[in-house]
Amino acid sequence: MALKYVKFVLDGQTYDLSYDEGSGKWKGTITAPSKSSFPENEDHKFHGTVTVEDMAGNQSQATVDQFPELGLRVLEKTAPVISVTYPTDSALISTPTPTIQWTVTDDGSGIKKDTIKLQIDSQPEITTGINTVETAGGWTCTYTPAAPLDDGAHTIRFFVEDNDGNLAPETSVSVTVDTVPPTLNVTSPEDNLITNNPTLTVAGTTSDTTSSPVTVEVKVGAGEFVPAQVKEGGAFSVEVSLVEGLNTVTVKATDRAGKSTTVERSVTLKTNAPQVTSVSLVPNPVDAGQTYVITVTVTE
Repeated sequence: MALKYVKFVLDGQTYDLSYDEGSGKWKGTITAPSKSSFPENEDHKFHGTVTVEDMAGNQSQATVDQFPELGLRVLEKTAPVISVTYPTDSALISTPTPTIQWTVTDDGSGIKKDTIKLQIDSQPEITTGINTVETAGGWTCTYTPAAPLDDGAHTIRFFVEDNDGNLAPETSVSVTVDTVPPTLNVTSPEDNLITNNPTLTVAGTTSDTTSSPVTVEVKVGAGEFVPAQVKEGGAFSVEVSLVEGLNTVTVKATDRAGKSTTVERSVTLKTNAPQVTSVSLVPNPVDAGQTYVITVTVTE
């Protein structure tokens, strides 16, 4: 008896197959689903079903349990995405063991977890010691270098692929590690200076090999820091106001990585002139050619 139809169902879509006279078989040319089959079933395939009905209304069905060939593996072609959270590109880092953080996501077949890796400079690729926390569509990853990074420039590269074998575009950040604070040489004022000038010039030089330029700030006592002008080569100067009595002058140099060096100077402002409060000449009168004693009392 002739068949009424042969239908194929896959991913919720039904397709009518056509009888091929030459082969005596039912065939159809079908466009594969636009998404990956990886998340669908344990075997990561779409499971198709063939339904056959004859003219008498008798119907039978073939499934993947009977015919494993009805399982269709579909590979999507969209690459996973790597997003670096820390450090950012061109960042200055003041610690030699930064905690590197990034995310890997893939909305199709999903991230193949054992392909998450990174590389620091030309060292071997790192696949162990990476901590992962599952997030929507992927993983949040962190890694702290086992050995401290040297001061200077470094390149960190990140790699991952999805379960369909798509490699993420190479992602990298360039960073500079700076663990050494800037040098700071205060040439003026000298420590324990005593002056009658309420305006003080603070001057000196500063430098930093890794992360210049350096900023310099100066404050007197508990006052606010004021910026000093730093010239090319590191020379700086700024004028500050003193208060009567002992002043603590604080000079702070900070590099672009946030490392700082501080120098303090003690400066005393004294604007009251000493006063003579009493004078005595003994003996008085005195015989010619004889000695006498002058005694003076002075208050400050």
